[in-house]
Amino acid sequence: MSRKVREIKKNFKVFCEGDTEYHYIDGMRQKLRLSITLKLVNMKGGGYSSFLESLKIDGNVNCLVKFIIIDGDRAAHEEGEKKKLRELAEYCMLQNRSGRVPHILIVNYPDFEYVACLHAPEYKGQDTGKFITKGMGYRDVGAFKSDAKIYQVLHANGKSSQIMLAALKKEDCFIVNHYEVDKKQFEIKVKTVCEWGKLGRRGSNINEYFEITNAF
Repeated sequence: MSRKVREIKKNFKVFCEGDTEYHYIDGMRQKLRLSITLKLVNMKGGGYSSFLESLKIDGNVNCLVKFIIIDGDRAAHEEGEKKKLRELAEYCMLQNRSGRVPHILIVNYPDFEYVACLHAPEYKGQDTGKFITKGMGYRDVGAFKSDAKIYQVLHANGKSSQIMLAALKKEDCFIVNHYEVDKKQFEIKVKTVCEWGKLGRRGSNINEYFEITNAF
């Protein structure tokens, strides 16, 4: 009798820099039962270079795609960090051109707090710190960032990721990953385009994370 071949399940990897992003993705993972490995990157002292170092030593076994979710405010205000972000983007583009595990770089500008506020229909572009305290009822931004239930909070009382995605000004994104998904072959082909002149505009290409994870 032939032995039963065990199916190997491929998963997504998400590299993120802050507790808020980590808790949000983890909440989404649990709610939607996604196969996601989360990796929290400590940027203190290294900036965007910390992500590049983490990616270079990370394995590819059973990995379908790697998402790198970062804030763009450092690069917009510090020339040295802009150079490091360029190196990170070039590394991701190299992986995508070579046909290795796709690297989807996602930049939230100015930060994930802006993306979080977009979940609420009442948010109309005002200061994110004030909206988090007055509109969402948090004591301060620190309490918001440390909330392990942030995904649930941003999907309650009329708030949702669909509202956020509809509100995003994707045409302002300085980085866009053009991708093709072959679900049968578990393959993703990616071509990354950066328009550095757009760095500093409010926006995010986080829609790509939702689109690709939903495709599988």
